[in-house]
This record gives sequence, C-alpha cells and structure tokens, in this order.
Amino acid sequence: MDLGLDGVRVVVTGGSRGIGLGIAHALAREGAALGLIARDPEGLARAATSLREHGRPVVSVAADVSDFAALAVAVGDLAEQLGGLDRAVANAGGTVGGNLLDSDPEDFVATFALNAGHAAALTKAAVPYLRQSTGAAVVFVASVTGMRPAPRTAYAAAKAGEIHLASTLAQELAPLAIRVNAISPGSIMFEGGSWDRYQRNDPDDFDRFTREEFPAGRLGRVEEVADVVAFLLSDRASWMTGANVVVDGGQGSPSARKFPATSSEVQ
Repeated sequence: MDLGLDGVRVVVTGGSRGIGLGIAHALAREGAALGLIARDPEGLARAATSLREHGRPVVSVAADVSDFAALAVAVGDLAEQLGGLDRAVANAGGTVGGNLLDSDPEDFVATFALNAGHAAALTKAAVPYLRQSTGAAVVFVASVTGMRPAPRTAYAAAKAGEIHLASTLAQELAPLAIRVNAISPGSIMFEGGSWDRYQRNDPDDFDRFTREEFPAGRLGRVEEVADVVAFLLSDRASWMTGANVVVDGGQGSPSARKFPATSSEVQ
C-alpha cells in the first residue's frame, strides 16, 4: 500500500534508537524527509547515517525534550532545514520515578513533563508549520501501561495523561485541519532496550512473563509499531483523529513487575 508520504516532512522525538528510530526508518522507506530530536548527539549522528541509506533528507538537533524552550528551538531549527513540517511524532518518553511509596512528588512531575508535557510542547511548537501543510497529523507514542494499572505508577499515570491529551487535542486542533492520535504499544523487544536487559538479567522470569502474558508467545517488534505510526500519519488514515490504537499482540499484564504484597515491603 502506498501511504502517500513521499516528500512529507516529519519531526520525530527520541528518534535515535528503539521505537523512535524504527518509526523514522518506516517513514524514510515511504519517502519522508526526517527531522530527529534526541539528547545524544553521537546517537543522532549514527541514526542519521543509517537513515540516509533510504536516500531521503535527514537532519537532527540534540535537545532534552523536557526542556520545553530547547524543544521549541529544535523544532524551529528542523523546520527551517527541511523547509517546513507536515507531521510530528512525540515518541520520547520514560519514567523518572517508580511507584508512589518509593518516589518523591517531584519525580511524578518530571515524569509527566517527559511524557505528556513533551508531547504538548512538541505539538505547540509544530502547529505554526502544520497549519500551513496539507494532511497535517501528529502521533503520540503512549503505552498500554497508560490504560491498565501496573507498576511503575508515575509512568502509568503520565501515559494515561498522554492518551487523553491526544484525544483532547484532536478536538482543539480539528479547526486547523490537524489530526492527533495516540498509539499504545505493549512490550516491545529491541537491542539495548529495557526488555532486552531484562531477558539477559532474569531469563527465567522473562520466559514466564512471555509465556503467561502473550498469546503469540513473544514480545512485539519495533517495525510492528512503526508501521502503524506511518499509517496514522498518512492520508490513508484521514478520518482517524482522537484515537488510541493499541499494538500489543493481545498482551495481558502490561508489566512483569509486581506491586509489593505487604506493608512491610514498602516501608
């Protein structure tokens, strides 16, 4: 299926590795020009080199997405280099805190900033360019952890906020002809990622988790998420906005972690 993304200019946060890099590759294969934002300049350089093999323009800016002023400057820089922006992907995310009883309130605030806050800031910075485009669209990479309770509490609450932000912004930005959707991946395996480390550090529990929680007996792959994002950004999804698309292979529990069972364990 031709997604009609040839020549479309897309900014991707967290685009130097993992799911973000996979999204960038999927878009480049469809002919998109890419602007990448991540914290690590060396990682960005490696990502750009691999992406240019598709023969499409790739530019990058190193920035911390939780520094909203720096993020806005990065978006403007990329838009200038690409001659505008047509799409945006808020992929960067993570957690600063764990659960309520082993974190500080400041950890929750920082986790919200990194996830829902950065998604809002990216969209705000991109709107002046997107409203000049045809088929403008934004995708937030959230998580199934934002839909079903599981440890880490700070991360789960922040991802829930990101999902709701997408549906609310879809209504706010509809008059500007900008679509906004979220995608909620389940557990995705990639080299150097948290599940890769977990498999190496605790293979028995990883095997138990995979066997008990996944009908297909495996975790998801990056390209299985990336292809859905590419579709949501395309005009093939022109009547989709405010949606949260789950890509989890029918996963049960969103986490191999468990909350402490007794009060003595959390003191």
